[in-house]
Amino acid sequence: MLDAVCSRRNALAGLFTTSSALATNPLSSFSNPTSAPPDFLYCLNVSTLRGQELGIVRELEVTSEAGYDAVEVWMNGLQKYVEQGGSLSDLRKRIDDLGLSVANAIGFVQWIVDDNSVRQQAVEQLKREMDTLAQLGCSRIAAPPMGATKEPGLDLMKAAERYRAILELGESQGVIPQLEVWGFSANLHRLGQSMFVAVESQHPKARILPDIYHLYKGGSEFNGLKLLSGSAIEIFHINDYPAQPSREQLNDSHRVYPGDGVAPVTEVLQDLHKTGSGKILSLELFNEDYWQQDALTVAKTGLSKMKNAVARAIPS
Repeated sequence: MLDAVCSRRNALAGLFTTSSALATNPLSSFSNPTSAPPDFLYCLNVSTLRGQELGIVRELEVTSEAGYDAVEVWMNGLQKYVEQGGSLSDLRKRIDDLGLSVANAIGFVQWIVDDNSVRQQAVEQLKREMDTLAQLGCSRIAAPPMGATKEPGLDLMKAAERYRAILELGESQGVIPQLEVWGFSANLHRLGQSMFVAVESQHPKARILPDIYHLYKGGSEFNGLKLLSGSAIEIFHINDYPAQPSREQLNDSHRVYPGDGVAPVTEVLQDLHKTGSGKILSLELFNEDYWQQDALTVAKTGLSKMKNAVARAIPS
């Protein structure tokens, strides 16, 4: 086990860095620029194991034991660890020893809302979260439209200005916000809306974080992914959804392993691959049936399903 961890750590050492260069190009830190990057890197979003209530340390261990390249952590899990007396430097060492990298973090600050006071508080919170993530070597944080989910009518030009503001903050701290599509948001539920905000931010490090479930839930056609350049997406949340219930009734708990539903996973992966190799596929599920199972079994099954999906999409 130790040899495998060390081998994976050495292989990834040049791939994930804390520098802003990584946020600009996820492949810019390859130690050997003449070698071909992998088709995809495999990441586990710890939401997939949320129901097991493992705590962040065990979540990291399970991720490594299952064989993933990287992990997506949740800010509330990190905060709980710190509040209970955990040391970020100790956690960073544990992450390194496990041969992992923290590819991204999931946070929920209301950076996009119209209320100036709420937005200012959110930006201050985001600044603190970015500082925490920088200490762990994480160079990304999700930026979903938190607070803009129920009432439609958000001015997308203002949203673009607000996204630019947190991009500038992230650039100064080495942690770049990834604009997340939320299918249940009344404002950024479609890929095109998020693309508009990212483009009109007019910031070179603007990035979009799509998700198979959210694209479908929000009414986007997957063909829209063909219009995005290779640098627009660094992380992609991979999952699947069943034929029933209907799109309107579908919720997070219905997400299933890729290949176990009816989503056009093969076509999505092919389109992503055409924009460039080395993108991070992160398994993000909230399936309560999986939460009742052994965490390591779920993590291993998820990785196997991801790799099988990639093999179908991109035959060797």
